[in-house]
Amino acid sequence: MSKYGSFPGARPRRLRTSPVMRRMVAETRLHPADFILPAFVREGADEPVPITAMPGVVQHTRDSLKKAAAEAVAAGISGIMLFGVPEDGKKDACGTPGTDPDGILQVAIRDVRAEVGDDLLVMSDLCLDETTDHGHCGVLDAQGRVDNDATLERYAEMARVQADAGAHVVGPSGMMDGQIGVVREALDRIGRQDVAILAYTAKYASAFYGPFREAVGSSLRGDRTTYQQDPANARESMRELALDLEEGADMVMVKPAGPYLDIVARVADSVDVPVVAYQISGEYSMIEAAAEKGWIDRDRAILEALTGIRRAGAQNILTYWAVEVAQKLR
Repeated sequence: MSKYGSFPGARPRRLRTSPVMRRMVAETRLHPADFILPAFVREGADEPVPITAMPGVVQHTRDSLKKAAAEAVAAGISGIMLFGVPEDGKKDACGTPGTDPDGILQVAIRDVRAEVGDDLLVMSDLCLDETTDHGHCGVLDAQGRVDNDATLERYAEMARVQADAGAHVVGPSGMMDGQIGVVREALDRIGRQDVAILAYTAKYASAFYGPFREAVGSSLRGDRTTYQQDPANARESMRELALDLEEGADMVMVKPAGPYLDIVARVADSVDVPVVAYQISGEYSMIEAAAEKGWIDRDRAILEALTGIRRAGAQNILTYWAVEVAQKLR
């Protein structure tokens, strides 16, 4: 072997000697267009409501949501994923606000489209958990179990009203079998072939969703282990992936992101559609809490976590830091 193929001739540290050198040889780069901002809007709110478990994140009013959307456009990010929080007393067993054209999510979609037009992809959470009084992602049968096929009927209705409100992209997130095919057919039947589907393909039954429950005012009783994926499984994700693509998914998602980078990488290596990862509430809150304690460097930790998700193969990332990071990158 040449003396230059190993130490002392080979010295990889030469490519780390300065910020300019490290920037030039970086294999993974973050760009504002990589990011999608998850945002919550609370029906009837007069002012933004801070989410205590997610410092810096709020439940928006309709007006503050429009301002957040305009800020997202200015920062150069690609999309905003909307979650609606109905007023107290409006939730019911079948999630009626989710299919009411005047439900808060549909109103918010119209508001944001009126504010930013096509300058920002308006994405909508297509799930019942925010609107059901039991907090599950579907309707329940007589035994209190989530009824997959009855839930699909509700998802089809949700797809239609969200498309009518102006969603560019719908995100079926309930992990019901067959949900992508049902949503695609529902959209096509009303002539909305232009609306894209972001499939929550590998959504795990994670402990890291905790802060999100406050964010959407969840009424959940029990857990979602009978329909969300078991954290122990990887091959199962690939089966879900194959089914979603066969049913017409335009993009696929892994959620959570950080604890499942191996799944992000496997999915990214297997498909020719965009791969998205959702850096969820618990991932956000852990970094914010540790930084508040002075235990870590907040800004470096945020960029490192996002870079790791991008490096694993995610083309786009849902993150609550989307606008902040995009502004710094610009």
